[in-house]
Amino acid sequence: MSTERRAPLGRKRVAETALKLLNELGLDGLTLRAIANELDVKAPALYWHFKDKQALLDEMATEMYRRMIAGTALDPGDTWQERLLKSNRGLRAALLGYRDGAKVFSGSRFTSLVHVEAMEDNLRLFTTAGFTLAQAVRATSTTYAYTLGFVIEEQGVEPLPGERREGYDVEERARRMADFPLSAAAGREIFTDFDAHFEEGLAVVVAGIEARYR
Repeated sequence: MSTERRAPLGRKRVAETALKLLNELGLDGLTLRAIANELDVKAPALYWHFKDKQALLDEMATEMYRRMIAGTALDPGDTWQERLLKSNRGLRAALLGYRDGAKVFSGSRFTSLVHVEAMEDNLRLFTTAGFTLAQAVRATSTTYAYTLGFVIEEQGVEPLPGERREGYDVEERARRMADFPLSAAAGREIFTDFDAHFEEGLAVVVAGIEARYR
């Protein structure tokens, strides 16, 4: 009989295992049974920690955020524009590290106050720059929604960097749409060079915030 002691089955261990399996299985394939098998426990054991899959997704999103901010520090010298650019670039990079990462993050509720220090600092930066609290919230939440939506669509084409789903051949798409030349040509703008398109879209959103509120 093995005398090796396993790590306690806590929420953090379950969430870490789920994130590891996420890249292998995707969100649809990530079941409590699959996680239990990976942990070598019975599935009912997980219900002591998570009442359902959404509760697990909440914990996974929290762990993703915890990893995203680990070892990073906000620059007190940032302008509000710089803070929006940096924070949303960091969010996108973090989400792209997981298959269906943006879907996991979308609609999830943090299970701790891990995000509040950065949130407070961001809102203080904006209000000091002359935004009302409501405007600061709109500015930060709008850019967040842009980034989250962009990555959801991006991962629909490329689930992981360098991996492309079948059916997104731009040239084949253009041939099928030959009678609609503008739509055919738009494929390259929609389904390629995501880095450049993200940056341009983010710049458009930030410019819109400045035009609206400043």
